[in-house]
Amino acid sequence: MSVGELACTYAALILHDDGIAITAEKISALVKSANVNVESYWPSLFAKLLEKRNVEDLITNVGSGGGGAPVAAVAAAPAGGAAAAAPAAEEKKEEPKEETDDDIGFSLFDD
Repeated sequence: MSVGELACTYAALILHDDGIAITAEKISALVKSANVNVESYWPSLFAKLLEKRNVEDLITNVGSGGGGAPVAAVAAAPAGGAAAAAPAAEEKKEEPKEETDDDIGFSLFDD
């Protein structure tokens, strides 16, 4: 995560926490007041994202990616739906049953 991305994330969280509408201008003002230099596209990118998404939903769904899935698989999956199903399928696999002497049909101690 870049410094600009992180600064805009914190600025958006501050605005949300104070109940202020999240706009590119307000994110830029907060970042500038913190003496952080960011690329000009970050504030508008965050503002566009957060006008379509609820910040509280993003916060509460941070860790709901589906368990121990690899990062690449979670990033490639749309909204975590496929990523959540893949680990569940892996967990249901049965381990092969160990063969015992009774299963084979002979034993060293048979008469």
